[in-house]
Amino acid sequence: MLLPSLCALNMDGLLSPDLRIIGTARSELDDDGYRAFAREALEKHLPEERKPGIDALLPRLSYQALDANDTSHFTLLAEKVGPVGAGLAIFLSTAPSLFEPTIAGLTAARLVDGKVRIGLEKPLGSDLATSREINDAVAKAFSEDRIFRIDHYLGKETVQNLLALRFANLMFEPLWNAAHIDNIQITIAETVGLENRAGYYEGSGALRDMVQNHLLQLVALTAMEPPLSYEATAIRDEKVKVLRALRRIECDDVVTGQYRKGAIAGEGVPGYDEELGKDSDVETFVAIRAHVDNWRWQGVPFYLRTGKRLAERRTEIVVTFRQVPHSIFPKANARLQQNQLIIGIQPEENIQLSLMAKVPGLDRNGVRLRAVALDIETPEAFSGPTRRIAYERLLLDLLEGDQTLFVRRDEVEAQWGWIDAIRSCWADNHMKPKTYAAGTWGPSSAVALAERAGVTWHD
Repeated sequence: MLLPSLCALNMDGLLSPDLRIIGTARSELDDDGYRAFAREALEKHLPEERKPGIDALLPRLSYQALDANDTSHFTLLAEKVGPVGAGLAIFLSTAPSLFEPTIAGLTAARLVDGKVRIGLEKPLGSDLATSREINDAVAKAFSEDRIFRIDHYLGKETVQNLLALRFANLMFEPLWNAAHIDNIQITIAETVGLENRAGYYEGSGALRDMVQNHLLQLVALTAMEPPLSYEATAIRDEKVKVLRALRRIECDDVVTGQYRKGAIAGEGVPGYDEELGKDSDVETFVAIRAHVDNWRWQGVPFYLRTGKRLAERRTEIVVTFRQVPHSIFPKANARLQQNQLIIGIQPEENIQLSLMAKVPGLDRNGVRLRAVALDIETPEAFSGPTRRIAYERLLLDLLEGDQTLFVRRDEVEAQWGWIDAIRSCWADNHMKPKTYAAGTWGPSSAVALAERAGVTWHD
């Protein structure tokens, strides 16, 4: 995602003419070797209309081999960078164990001075304690206003559009509370398996890989109070209030699963243990019934669900409104369905509102009603602007210093505190994942989690 995003920004003239991009890793490459690697990656991952921009990006690229545990390597990097000015931004994507030595090396090489910004890619720890260690290490060199913690879901257009939907339309915000909403479902479903991430995923699992960051950020944006303005501090202040108001989860409120062999799009796929090459108790699916204990959301369940090797790739937020208090229509002909607002995030970006409408006819046997959908498909509604991947927006914001779509330390720690309580519950009760066939929507107990309250997952 990173090089294609930079290539797209460069093609559109959004990068400063004197911007240089220096890649680092342990691999021994020279500048030409890195450019060849970059060209191959860009040819593979860029859409056709963006490929003409490859030749213009490559001269900006250079490379410095670096072992984060060898301080002398950072001296070589500093020589490559040259004088540090206000425009230096560091993008750090590394294992949690390497954050502290990396920050120490950057500090020793004086690459953290002045107004240097740092972008931090997940995972930012494996629990609250390790997250604090990483945040403490980074805070020794960078003030909070120079730290950009990345959750790439916040760069997605439809996620940002959620704020516009709520706070720019009078028809929604007055209804956005427990008096009018019955339940909210948030699903992040994947059809892929391990995808060469076995080492990372075996140490993470679905709860820490997806719930701790992406799902909880979507909960915060969905449930937050109106901020004072569309400004980084105001928005993040309201998000952290939601995260701190999350009720501690009981074991009965969580279902975990692990996929077994099955079929995706008609093709047979192996189970998790088979892909991994050994037996494992790591969860590849999580479903949670959560509550936000504040005035606005008291009594409204938030059903959260994520998993690998599910029936289809889909990320969406489904808001189900309460039933009308009294129906004036004969029940035999007009069974009322609850209105639903469906916000599709990926792979399709759309907003759909289901309404009850009269079926055309003379109604000699009574009025007939049927649910109909009002659809707004973002690509069709906005055919002019270029559709961008999330990292284009986030990298540009990092370069320009806008923190609105990045996660603050107190948000991260509130998220980890909630996740740690769930993991403690699993450990105390010796809970193991239930199995489900690849190509389904997870364990049957996840269905029961919702149906016990009369709720049906939006499949």
